[in-house]
Amino acid sequence: MSERIRGQAHVIPRVVSVLQRGELGLTKSTRPRGSFMFLGPTGVGKTEITLTFTEFLFGADKLARFDMSEYQTQESLGVLLGARLGERGTLGMAYDKSPSGTLLFDEIEKAHPRVLDVFLQILDAARVTMASGDTLDFSNHYIVLTSNIGAAEILHVQHSTQATMERHVLTRAQQSLRPEIFARITEKLVFNRLTYDDQLEIARLLLANELKFLREKGHELVPTDAVLPFLVRRGYHPRLGARPMRDAVEKCIGDALADFLLLGKNAGGALDVNEPHGCLVIR
Repeated sequence: MSERIRGQAHVIPRVVSVLQRGELGLTKSTRPRGSFMFLGPTGVGKTEITLTFTEFLFGADKLARFDMSEYQTQESLGVLLGARLGERGTLGMAYDKSPSGTLLFDEIEKAHPRVLDVFLQILDAARVTMASGDTLDFSNHYIVLTSNIGAAEILHVQHSTQATMERHVLTRAQQSLRPEIFARITEKLVFNRLTYDDQLEIARLLLANELKFLREKGHELVPTDAVLPFLVRRGYHPRLGARPMRDAVEKCIGDALADFLLLGKNAGGALDVNEPHGCLVIR
């Protein structure tokens, strides 16, 4: 996780602690292996850290992701659990695909109260009964709930300490969610906004991965010092965080290489910034 996650060094040890206990069998058999609530702005690493530990422990295909903005009405409970006898619902289909792994519920605060009852069952007893009549056992899963509660304060408050900000966001989350659900979550973690140095580090990681991918295809590109700041300008958004960064890296480098190859030139060169045109070029 330290290799892939930037700007959240305070979060990683606490996540690892839960994972170690879960993998060593030190959690109750009637509970999930571990549960997390990740709080903070969009694009700061909440989903990335979930994907990272899931890939390491189970494989990338063992992450089932649910967008809770799609479960805001009482009728959406039927979508999740099945509306009629014999239906599996989206939760049942995810379980059928992988009876172990990670369940990620994004923007949990948007879920209807009846849907939240399902999380209480999962966190308390690791079991849910579906419309089909089957009872699903989630004791081999990690449960991750994410929320943007308090994100605006994290983005705009300049001079608060991390401890003060964390207390404020956790208080907001506790007020927004039912206390019986909040109390059953193993770790509640507040993610920092990304500093400019963090943004550069993320761009550096994504750039290295993209250059490695192209090198394996026979394209040897060497970036100049101007490339990373350019990618941060293109790939970081104040409200979306670093989420657009990967697409920006792939598009900007891909466009530069495509133009280079279509001119009939060879597959190597210096990757540089063409400031007047606002793009990357290969020289």
